[in-house]
Amino acid sequence: MILPVIMAGGSGTRLWPLSRKGYPKQFLTLHGDTTMLQQSVQRLEGLELSGLTVICNEQHRFVAAEQLRRIGVENTEILLEPIGRNTAPAIAMAALRAIRNGEDPLLLVLAADHVIEDVKAFHEAVWKAVALAETDALVTFGILPTGPETGYGYIQRGEALDGGYRVDRFVEKPDQETAVGYLASGDYYWNSGMFLFRANRYLEELEAFRPDILAACRQAANSEEADRDFVRIDEAAFRECPAESIDYAVMERTAQAAVVPLDAGWNDIGSWSALWDLDRKDDAGNAFKGDVMLEDTRDCLVHGESRLVATVGVHDLVIIETKDAVMVADRNQTQDVKKIVERLEREGRSESQHHRVVYRPWGCFDAIEEASRFKVKRISVKPGAKLSVQMHHHRAEHWVVVSGTARVNRGDDSYLVTENESTYIHVGETHSLENPGKIPLELIEIQSGAYLGEDDIVRLKDEYGRE
Repeated sequence: MILPVIMAGGSGTRLWPLSRKGYPKQFLTLHGDTTMLQQSVQRLEGLELSGLTVICNEQHRFVAAEQLRRIGVENTEILLEPIGRNTAPAIAMAALRAIRNGEDPLLLVLAADHVIEDVKAFHEAVWKAVALAETDALVTFGILPTGPETGYGYIQRGEALDGGYRVDRFVEKPDQETAVGYLASGDYYWNSGMFLFRANRYLEELEAFRPDILAACRQAANSEEADRDFVRIDEAAFRECPAESIDYAVMERTAQAAVVPLDAGWNDIGSWSALWDLDRKDDAGNAFKGDVMLEDTRDCLVHGESRLVATVGVHDLVIIETKDAVMVADRNQTQDVKKIVERLEREGRSESQHHRVVYRPWGCFDAIEEASRFKVKRISVKPGAKLSVQMHHHRAEHWVVVSGTARVNRGDDSYLVTENESTYIHVGETHSLENPGKIPLELIEIQSGAYLGEDDIVRLKDEYGRE
């Protein structure tokens, strides 16, 4: 049986401003009608699976769980990395979890932010990889190159095996001339970063080549604890683990590496220009989404999220509009978007971290307006959900219910607030908010006070385990 391990980490810098560190691209709907994480899970349907493991960081745990719930996926193990340590340790933690009951499943390691258009071809490649993994091979999937791409690492194939090839070598991202030579030879594939192997085989090879990583992961696994759908890794132990990719730690060193060719419409959407390549276009070569009006415009990618975006007399541009940022770039320079993110981080600006709409386990809020001594939010609370019992040192809050019914707990009082009604929370007053109804609760929150930062929250009780 196959145990898929979907790696859903990532910092979200290359597709800014749509992707942010607090909500990176694997949780976005970029191509198709569902998010990239959801598509990664849905394309597994039809394979013989023994479960599902998703690896993500602490910050994204509720987003991942909610997106899985929305597509009807239950009994998923979500493994939480307290700190990023690259792919070799992350996969080791998943492998250690997989063998804890004496089992030794085949791990199908996938990234949550890849597009694969041809699911049938993907499944056929997986079954070829299964046959190779049963002979103790560590299998990677090599993408048939469609051009001399300099943004990917390459895999050179060696002798033919049943269903694939022995890996001759892994090579770093080449320059243009070298990439042209790779393409002409027919012996090279793009390195997809997807793998299939027995859990114990991976751990054996990691023990051989990087025993320090495996020892640190075993120590961290000894202190794991389950929390709802989540498995928490001990932060102190995991912090001692060296950061290393699976390619460097194992795949480039093992004598058992094999590659299965994959021609299935693969794309890692590593830049806005890659999304333009993938998207359906109009007769002028424009790909667009949202409320967009194009006049004398060609070969552009235009994305409007919250308002009308109009263009006149432009070409070869990427224009991305969100509620709090607009990014305009030459379509041939979108790899440099990360430079803007780096500047935002240096200047301490929130636009590198979060959207104006921020998601929480109980729902979300949209910071509509903010100025000196006041802030206005639109808050949406899911049916049956409850915010933490908390208090604030520096701000008071006024809540106006727009739709639904709120149960407000304030001090020793508990009461309902319905549509067109309001209530007031004093500075320093213990309070909580919940939605006891069957429909979403929508309310407007007006904060007033000397300090309005999100860190002015003293949580006294929280059913989601937040501090």
